[in-house]
Order: sequence, then structure tokens, then C-alpha cells
Amino acid sequence: MVGGALLRDGRVLAALRSASMSQPNLWELPGGKVERGEDDAEALHRELTEELGIDVVVGDCLAQNTHTYERVVVTLVAYACQLRSGTPVAHEHAELRWVDAEELQALDWAPADVPLLPAVRARL
Repeated sequence: MVGGALLRDGRVLAALRSASMSQPNLWELPGGKVERGEDDAEALHRELTEELGIDVVVGDCLAQNTHTYERVVVTLVAYACQLRSGTPVAHEHAELRWVDAEELQALDWAPADVPLLPAVRARL
């Protein structure tokens, strides 16, 4: 799994998982699964295009975390991203929000994302 820390003006884009998703009503870094034949950057670029309707430049790896949920173990790798074009639109998520370091702490994050937040906060 890959997640994008889309950075802009000292803020990062947080995405609220919809009620129909697993881990509903929790915040996450937008992203998704790496498909066969893709590297992390290709997968993240594709996922952000599909989920948010934007074109990004995928930068360096910020952090990674392996988390055991009740039915699945996921390894989530977060990458710094810069918006190349487009305006993020929540095609799959319930809400999108640009948050600063203080607001980042106040949101209720999906468990796999929580250990990634210090690295994201350090880039804000």
C-alpha cells in the first residue's frame, strides 16, 4: 500500500474514508494498492489520479509502517508528493481537508497511518 503526503504551503491533504470503506470515518493519506507490474511511484500516481483527479510528482519516501488489522496485515509506505495539475476532488472519500501540523494531530486517523504522521509533520 502507498499513501501520498500531498504537501502545499505548510499543509498536507488529509482524506476522510467514507462510511462504505473499510476503516470508515477515519482520516488517511490518500493512496491505495500497488498493482502487479507497478512500482510504488507509479501506483501512487495512478491512485491519486483515480481518487482525486489530480496529477502529482511523487517524491521521496517519508516513512513506512506495517499494521495488523483484524483480517489483514498491511504495509503502508508514505511518499512526499507535489501537485502538478488539477484540484483535488473527493471521488471516493467523504471529505478532503488541507491541514497544518496542529490540525494533523487533532484528526482521528486510520491506525496504519498514525505512525507515519511524525514524518509528515516534519515536512510541513
